[in-house]
Amino acid sequence: MKSFAELTEREILAVAISSEEEDALIYLAFAEDLSGRYPASAKVFEEMAEEETQHRHMLLTMYEQRFGKVLPPIRRDDVKGFLKRRPIWLTKNLSLQTIRAEAEHMEFQASRFYAKAADRATDVGIRKLLGDLSEIEKGHERHAGELEASHLTDEARGEEDTTRHRMFVLQYVQPGLAGLMDGSVSTLAPLFAAAFATHSNWQTFLVGLAASIGAGISMGFAEALSDDGALTGRGSPWLRGGICGLMTTLGGLGHTLPYLVPDSLPNAFWYATAIAGLVVFIELWLIAWIRTRYMDTPFLQAVFQIVLGGVIVLAAGILIGGA
Repeated sequence: MKSFAELTEREILAVAISSEEEDALIYLAFAEDLSGRYPASAKVFEEMAEEETQHRHMLLTMYEQRFGKVLPPIRRDDVKGFLKRRPIWLTKNLSLQTIRAEAEHMEFQASRFYAKAADRATDVGIRKLLGDLSEIEKGHERHAGELEASHLTDEARGEEDTTRHRMFVLQYVQPGLAGLMDGSVSTLAPLFAAAFATHSNWQTFLVGLAASIGAGISMGFAEALSDDGALTGRGSPWLRGGICGLMTTLGGLGHTLPYLVPDSLPNAFWYATAIAGLVVFIELWLIAWIRTRYMDTPFLQAVFQIVLGGVIVLAAGILIGGA
């Protein structure tokens, strides 16, 4: 690999030509990824790709005038420390914020490259072209805003906000809520069965800890393997699995941690059980609120479903433990 300082003017132009071509393809990939979810923003990236193509034609015209039609086989990957593009565009269902941030990063890198290349150029025409491209790339972010203003009408913004909310619910709220419900409810029976069977806070804590971690691992893998997100738009399966597994574990640990009250304290078991019961009540009402806030479930219906189910599981655990 060559260092940037070793590149000739001919090689600098060749790298710039190939870079503009690749950046145009990246923007088109972004546009394709966004077309189904954010059509107005997809149009913005299509026009940005067209601008990159125009830059390539400007560079290619200058190269042919100066060096002829044969391009040396050198790309930016052949230059040390030069404009490494992160291959995030290969991942589908990226958030709009992630794509815009990556585009901004690309434009900043391109502007710096053209500024440094212009400083090294000795040919007046090449120096002027590279300097102009540096200023164009520097203002690309502002131009992207102008493109957004022309394409993102109030109606389009409203549609994209609705889509963004739906994607947030699909990718984060649903797996998190499923995990929280499972962790909060399914661990009640083994935890309180152990509590009333042993009347030992420490033993109960160990059972609750094992149940919470085990449920988290199980739910995490189940969520990750249930859907790859390609058709449903639910995002990365491993991200969803991680969210679901974490929330499952937290849901179980919430009413497990009170049993860390030392057994040596007077009435330690009943104090811990009372605190755990209060935590269970808070967890179930929190789940009901999340379902109302994000899943459009009437609050009283959500409370009835969640609290009733939790009370039945809790009673089962107490009855089994006290038998």
